[in-house]
Amino acid sequence: MSKTKKALVIVESPAKAKKISGYLGPDYIVKASMGHVRDLPAKAEEVPKAIKEKNKELARLCVDVDHDFSPVYVVPSGKKKLIKELKSDLAQAQELLIATDEDREGESIGWHLIQLLEPKVPVKRMVFSEITKEAILEALENPRKLDEDLVEAQETRRVVDRLFGYTLSPLLWKKVKPSLSAGRVQSVAVRLLVQREWERIAFHSATYWDLKALLKTEDAKEFEATLSTVDGKKVASGKDFDENTGKLKEGADVVLLSEAQATELVSKLKTANWQVTDVEDRNQVRRPYPPFTTSTLQQEANRKLNMSARDTMRVAQRLYEDGQITYMRTDSVNLSKEAITAARKCVKDRYGDEYLYSEVRQFTTKSKNAQEAHEAIRPAGNKMQTAQELGLTGQEARLYELIWKRTVATQMEEAKLLFQTVTISAENTEFRASGRHVVFPGFFRAYVEGVDDPEAALDDQESALPPLKSEDRLQCQSPEAVGHETKPPARYTEATLVRKLESEAIGRPSTYASIIGTIQNREYALKSGNQLIPTYLGMAVTNLLEGYFPNLVDYGFTARMEQSLDDIATGDAERLPYLESFFLGDEGLNNQVKVKEETIDPRAACTLKFTNIGTDIRVGRYGTFVQEEHNGDTVSASISEQIPPSDLTREVIDRELQLKLQGPTPIGHNEDGLPVYVKTGPFGPYVQLGDVDEEAETKPKRVGIPKNINPIDVDLELALKLLELPKRLGRHPETNKVVNAGIGRFGPYVTHDKIFKSFGKDGTAEVDGEKYNVLNVTLEAAIEMLKTAKRKAAPEPIRTLGNYPEEDKPVAIFDGRYGPYIKYGRINVTVPKEKDVESITLEEAVALIDQKAEQKGVKKKATPKATKKKAAKKKAAKKKATKKKAAKKKKS
Repeated sequence: MSKTKKALVIVESPAKAKKISGYLGPDYIVKASMGHVRDLPAKAEEVPKAIKEKNKELARLCVDVDHDFSPVYVVPSGKKKLIKELKSDLAQAQELLIATDEDREGESIGWHLIQLLEPKVPVKRMVFSEITKEAILEALENPRKLDEDLVEAQETRRVVDRLFGYTLSPLLWKKVKPSLSAGRVQSVAVRLLVQREWERIAFHSATYWDLKALLKTEDAKEFEATLSTVDGKKVASGKDFDENTGKLKEGADVVLLSEAQATELVSKLKTANWQVTDVEDRNQVRRPYPPFTTSTLQQEANRKLNMSARDTMRVAQRLYEDGQITYMRTDSVNLSKEAITAARKCVKDRYGDEYLYSEVRQFTTKSKNAQEAHEAIRPAGNKMQTAQELGLTGQEARLYELIWKRTVATQMEEAKLLFQTVTISAENTEFRASGRHVVFPGFFRAYVEGVDDPEAALDDQESALPPLKSEDRLQCQSPEAVGHETKPPARYTEATLVRKLESEAIGRPSTYASIIGTIQNREYALKSGNQLIPTYLGMAVTNLLEGYFPNLVDYGFTARMEQSLDDIATGDAERLPYLESFFLGDEGLNNQVKVKEETIDPRAACTLKFTNIGTDIRVGRYGTFVQEEHNGDTVSASISEQIPPSDLTREVIDRELQLKLQGPTPIGHNEDGLPVYVKTGPFGPYVQLGDVDEEAETKPKRVGIPKNINPIDVDLELALKLLELPKRLGRHPETNKVVNAGIGRFGPYVTHDKIFKSFGKDGTAEVDGEKYNVLNVTLEAAIEMLKTAKRKAAPEPIRTLGNYPEEDKPVAIFDGRYGPYIKYGRINVTVPKEKDVESITLEEAVALIDQKAEQKGVKKKATPKATKKKAAKKKAAKKKATKKKAAKKKKS
């Protein structure tokens, strides 16, 4: 018989279990729950048969709205074996310690474990915010009871989200397109992106001119000044214009210079006397930023490391589980005494006494709804070691360094800055020059916060003016007229969207990463560079929700809903009255959907009125299109999803309609007699070689037409050149590997050794003063272009499961654009939705890989050489058959 253990300790992940087990020793059994052990059914097959037969509505929602909104919980098939093992482990223990994460979700997982394991021994809740030996032993000595209010609040959130999604989503399937989804926070986040895009569409740009002058002091120090007034009147700048008209705002008392007036002023000022008339100095103090919360970490990692919110949380999770940082889901900016002592010692040792703030600096959490009143995100332990000292590399090192710097900076001296403003007169004008001087860097030595505006200066940027005083005479080197164009409101990035959601109290920072991922996965938004661009589909869904359910996507309503859920967590509100008011009654969600469903016109909901270009854009089940009358006939043409809504122009619409009117008439034939077409698809215009044959194994070759080429201007000669792509330019002199040029989904590019470099937005690249495009680029020019390309780091696996049986190749799980997937060699398999990434075994992964291989006809054990030879043989046979068919067609 096995020896009785002191306790069974249950955490969420194997990595945590392994680490904590090492601290607690052999008297404790430490096991992982692999995330959630019980939840609402994810698909119809999981709903208990008895419920399906008894109550169809309950089987659909899995929430019993007639009986206190009781959820129907099921244990996923992959977790049943685990629960059995945990019960067996519990039988050997004297007590059960629930050591899941310290947030709402962790509390909820703990509650579900207790319900399933039905312990006969004492149950305690063990909480800690870092995985260090000291923290774990302290948590062991100071357990608490499970927080029932927190559990109830989490269950209420889960129920609300289920009712919201499962009531509204079917409506979207009927009125817009199948397989769409609505979400309590997701739909509001999409609306933010859509509203910004409509602002950009309504935007009218304005042109204005001013002057800049390069000035030199008597001791030959140079600086730049900008025109501020003419005849005592302020010169117009971007903020003086109305975004919706492109004209000066009403009441704007400014001088609007034209190009001619600016040029004339330049000539006049060339012979003018330049003199300093005023010098103003302002001292400012910058205080350190609070240590990181979940939200601010996501924002800074996006700005400084170009990491998505999802990547940030995944890397932070690894750092936490490895005992390197404190818990990463927190709204608190509080630091423990231990952390402050370590940070202050670090400042003194690394930067010296002059950089150590005279007092202990603490920060107060602004969010009254902070659910994790523990600690901010900081390096774990009491040594404040650097990433290098810990042996960290890659993304973990970069993110840890960000956290380390921000934490250390909290205990450093304030930065002292001197701002200078100098006014200079010349003839009837005044120029202004601004400078910034860092008098004492203070905490800037360790950390400077990033900015969202790429043109804004960072706080520690030095741009001091030379010593100047009133009546100093200056020499003007070169006055210059400068034209400006007002810019539309910037699209959201992940950083600015997270900041906006938090400022509006929409959702919780711990969910932002998954929300941003979901709106992209659902194709409501796409990411271009660092911008989040709403799709036409996202605009149509928002159009419907705003028109018929304005409350559900109202920022204030969503924030109040969040507050109600927080009140339940603190015990200040009750679950049942809130759920009844949300879902039942005349004003409840259920009745709203039933009443309004019949009144919703799908055509109107899916029609986007682009008054700026005089047309309507329609979103259909098979894509986005425009429909207009031409000579009495209705003509429809597809609109590429790659054209952002605010970038859609009348020229693009006319071009697509013209191509549609022309129909699938070939513009000519190639030397083998195959027809060549110019067509438009979901990703824009393209050229096609040959006809589509449903019986053929291969599709006709297609190559995208670059944005700088009007499809109407594509003749046979140009089309055939495009169809030669991708083309080989030669071998790279350093690697002897091939350099290619081609056109992909995102435009023309050159590539070498898995490194890609795109041509500019206009389809060209300038090298040594010469302009090249994808058709005329030379090997030498491509090599120069590739020098500025960034090598994309190989993706790091979330988990490595082991090697495929009897082979050396590893099987691993990666995080992809559309969620986690299993990778083995060239085979990728999406992780089933009902499966938790942490719970998948090697055996389950191998079964999924084999299934995918069988579907695709892939022989996993075939040698690369044999596979290549077979593929080449098959390709040659197909080419021969196609030529034969084309010749036969030409003859007939």
